[in-house]
Amino acid sequence: MSKLVSSIQEAIEKSGLKSGMCISFHHHLRGGDYVLNMVMQAIADMGIRDLTVNASSLFDCHMPLMDHIRNGVVTGLETDYVSGGIGRELSAGILPKPVVFRTHGLRPSDIATGKSHIDVAFLAAPTSDEMGNCTGKCGPSACGSLGYAMADAMYADKTVIITDNLVPYPLEKQSITEDYVDYVVKVDSIGDPKGIVSGTTRMPKDPVALRIAAYAAKAIEASGLLKDGFSFQTGAGGASLAAASYLKDIMLKKGIKGSFALGGITGYLVEMMESGCFEYLQDVQCFDLKAVDSINRDPRHIEISALHYAGPTAKSTAAQALDVVVLGATQMDVNFNVNVHTNSSGYIMGGSGGHTDVAACAKMTMIVAPLSRARMSLVVDRVNCISTPGSSVDVLVTQYGVTVNPARTDLLERFKEWKLPVYDIHELKEIADGLNGMPDPNPNRGDRVVAEVLDRDGSILDRIYQVL
Repeated sequence: MSKLVSSIQEAIEKSGLKSGMCISFHHHLRGGDYVLNMVMQAIADMGIRDLTVNASSLFDCHMPLMDHIRNGVVTGLETDYVSGGIGRELSAGILPKPVVFRTHGLRPSDIATGKSHIDVAFLAAPTSDEMGNCTGKCGPSACGSLGYAMADAMYADKTVIITDNLVPYPLEKQSITEDYVDYVVKVDSIGDPKGIVSGTTRMPKDPVALRIAAYAAKAIEASGLLKDGFSFQTGAGGASLAAASYLKDIMLKKGIKGSFALGGITGYLVEMMESGCFEYLQDVQCFDLKAVDSINRDPRHIEISALHYAGPTAKSTAAQALDVVVLGATQMDVNFNVNVHTNSSGYIMGGSGGHTDVAACAKMTMIVAPLSRARMSLVVDRVNCISTPGSSVDVLVTQYGVTVNPARTDLLERFKEWKLPVYDIHELKEIADGLNGMPDPNPNRGDRVVAEVLDRDGSILDRIYQVL
């Protein structure tokens, strides 16, 4: 009565994986993940080809995947986010057909409804018993929440758990349970948990980022939403983290007790909960090791699935209860459309993740970003790629002050009452153009589509073109 097999190769054989099928992976180990590369090498060695890889996100530690694309082992890719190194390869047109970009909410919805069918899921688990009860909360490779792996485990035809910490049955803390698991593989190491942390999840010292954060916190205070029961999500970028820090000071000074913080959880949000700013954290992904420690020891730090987080087909979601969300952007246009998929030159270097989901759900969606980066303007006439439609975006905060979507006259009036510096979006574009010159839209864009960006309803929101 054991599901333990001797190797990844044996698990692949027993799963019935054949050429032309779809396999999946999760990204909770982020830049420290070893599992995807191990599995893909075993698959290549076995002569299996023409696979679609559905990975919740991809990081540059997964660059060997590009060789498997070149060699025909992988011919399709579905994901929510890719980092810059892989993005440049995909932008060059390495994949035979367009990448399918979903949001973190749409991916589990499509898996659950069968629109995105997974034949075999290969899931990294920092701790597991021999029947497949597993968790990310403890073990030498602990990564915290396994929220993005849950739909894969539940709905894949076959589910393989790969762990480096096998414990006696039954495991006490269970994120994924044995009734969804077919095989368990013990390996030497599934990854390096230090790779969970990236440069984007550290507090900035840049005075521009800190000024943006101060304006953002004051805008949240002025919105009328900051009161007892307040709910909040922030991105993991520097200005977003700093905004949370400023917000913490305001909440403590005024004695405001929030209900929950949501999303990818950082140590800064853990500190806010422990300081009394929030009653609970609802965690779909841990962004640093302090968050990993917290979810393992504090019952107020709750693990949730990606479907629970923001699935558009779910009966209800945590995202629908959000008051304020603070997010980043690489570009925003005069219609408030936001781009987080490509850089100013059109190269893929990101993805929506939960950006589009929570922007659509929150009572106030705020974008925080400097007006220019490396002499590239934030505000443009038309973004290279629409990741989040302008109808979901309420406020932009730059180092100059705040800009309000014309549809939100209520916020505009409040910000003026609080004497925040308010700019029209076209005024900001003029300032940016004066600093950086007029941008050349998509200067190296080819005619071939290399990626399709899906909206939360599954329709094509935008397309990304090859960079020549």
